[in-house]
Amino acid sequence: MSVGAVMLMVVGVGAAFVGALVLFLRHVWFYRDPVRVPPDDPAAILAPADGKLIYARRFTGGKVFVEKLGKTIPVTELSGTDFGAGESGWIIGVYMTPLDVHFNYAPVAGTVSRVVHTPAAVNLPMLDLLEYVKLTYLRQAIDLFGRRYHLSNERNTIFINVERPCSQGPGAAGGTVGVPGARRTMIAVVEIADKFVNKIRCFVKEGDILRPGQKLSFIERGSQVDLVIPGDDIDIIARVGQQVFGARTVIARFRSRRMTGETGGEVPEMAEAGRRIEGTTGTAAAGPAEPAG
Repeated sequence: MSVGAVMLMVVGVGAAFVGALVLFLRHVWFYRDPVRVPPDDPAAILAPADGKLIYARRFTGGKVFVEKLGKTIPVTELSGTDFGAGESGWIIGVYMTPLDVHFNYAPVAGTVSRVVHTPAAVNLPMLDLLEYVKLTYLRQAIDLFGRRYHLSNERNTIFINVERPCSQGPGAAGGTVGVPGARRTMIAVVEIADKFVNKIRCFVKEGDILRPGQKLSFIERGSQVDLVIPGDDIDIIARVGQQVFGARTVIARFRSRRMTGETGGEVPEMAEAGRRIEGTTGTAAAGPAEPAG
């Protein structure tokens, strides 16, 4: 057999292998559905998706500063609703590459209060080619906050009513620390479509009761999920740039509060892991490394 024939055979085998690999990644690996067991922690806020945590931004008065635009924008523009108007809290973004699991998960237990779909005339690309390579293959985080797509692309927003955990201190009804109480708040899970996203398949509807880590939806191709969490007593646990895993990685925690039982008021207790960083982009101490899957 001639050298030319051997080279043609090698090229043919290589092309067949690459083609088979692409088909496997696109039609099998992309749709994998690993079992996820969430931690038993009622104060935990879990990652809503697999991917890179690309930002954790503090907002106050219902507005957040965007360096790329050089101005503040209303938080309401993220969901296309009035959610977050006049409030303070955190916006946490997770970017999902085509290599990540593309199911989205409930970050907390709660009840779906509403699901809002915001269409777009045209979906803009989230990344250029170099950024795509950095995020997908080099696993480098890129701050995408405030890009044009962030406020204009199609999105599906799931609003979850949450019963915040409390503990009762001495003198309260029952008189024992650790007896659960509850306060209500709401979290928004904002699923943002990329230019090449085929569709967002939502599995939940208004009135559904969610458990932590329950599957909410599936997004095709590359895409992003933002959590909008109102409140001044949230501790960011994960760090910007960390690879997180939906339904498993604790990215933030509701700071525990103790019911005094005397005045009916609440006394905050600082969480042991992580501290809220005022006036910054919200990076915090690194969480523990986790295996993929």
